[in-house]
Amino acid sequence: MRKALIIGLDHYRHRRPLSGCVRDALALQKTLAQHGDGRSNFACQMLLATDEGSAVDRASLRRSVEALFSGNDGLTEAALLYFAGHGSISSSGGCLLSSEASDAGDGLPLRDLMDWANQSKARHRLIFLDCCHGGAAAEEVGQPAMSRLADGVTVLTAATAKQVAMEADGGGLFTTLMVEALKGGAANLAGDVTPGGVYAFIDQSLGAWQQRPVFKTSVQQFISLRSNPPPIDLNDLREITALFTSRDDLHSLDPSYEPLAAGRQEGDPPADPDHVRQFDILKAYNRLQLLIPVDAPDMWTAAMRSKACRLTPLGQHYWRLVQQGLL
Repeated sequence: MRKALIIGLDHYRHRRPLSGCVRDALALQKTLAQHGDGRSNFACQMLLATDEGSAVDRASLRRSVEALFSGNDGLTEAALLYFAGHGSISSSGGCLLSSEASDAGDGLPLRDLMDWANQSKARHRLIFLDCCHGGAAAEEVGQPAMSRLADGVTVLTAATAKQVAMEADGGGLFTTLMVEALKGGAANLAGDVTPGGVYAFIDQSLGAWQQRPVFKTSVQQFISLRSNPPPIDLNDLREITALFTSRDDLHSLDPSYEPLAAGRQEGDPPADPDHVRQFDILKAYNRLQLLIPVDAPDMWTAAMRSKACRLTPLGQHYWRLVQQGLL
């Protein structure tokens, strides 16, 4: 069982109104609700403030977040909170501001949020904050170098405790990148997207002078947030240990691996159906940077000149996963 509370607050009575938070929340909900193949993923509850009639007050914000993390009997695999709106920070710590906020104390203190998440019985508790100063989450007040995360808690925020969260093309830059990551931009070769993969994708997409995402986690194993169609058939990927008897092995090639007659010299062996099948897999590995040809500019040349190919460090990593039965 997976559940997500997705909050997007554009409407504020006493603060500058925002314009992209509701849109971001809807985009994330659409992405998280289903895996890439259409299977159900997170059951999403929405809190959206577009105008005065849908304003989210402090009591509603607190009640909804507390309910997300409470009442779990250990059967909940994941409880995920996403917040897009105004955030603030003061001497008493960070705060997620509700629609009626007039000062930094009007809303949900991050220390309360972290208490509920740390005490939750859900196996994975995930907190994604697209707001200013969100990096203060899990910080001890007055001791920012110290973090308090219970086992199973992950925090990913748009910016540090001292930074503001930027918008781009009418939405939050952080959320835009997160949705791209979840849709497959951060997927591994099995198609899975983990929180660590999302962070790496966002981190690599932002320059040194832009807002810096903050990632804090205390987990023994990452959860897959969303599964996408893998870029290679997994049965073909698992054949890597048959094609390479060891991680450092060379797979010898010759013209029998190439199905086309073009370039074939007199005396070259004819195309072999089993070799051609293997060559299709090896070329797929090459496209995914799992292997490279040796002493040849490309795989076709390697075959026609009877050269070889070898695994890259990434290929050796997946060889190890297959060899250990982890894929």
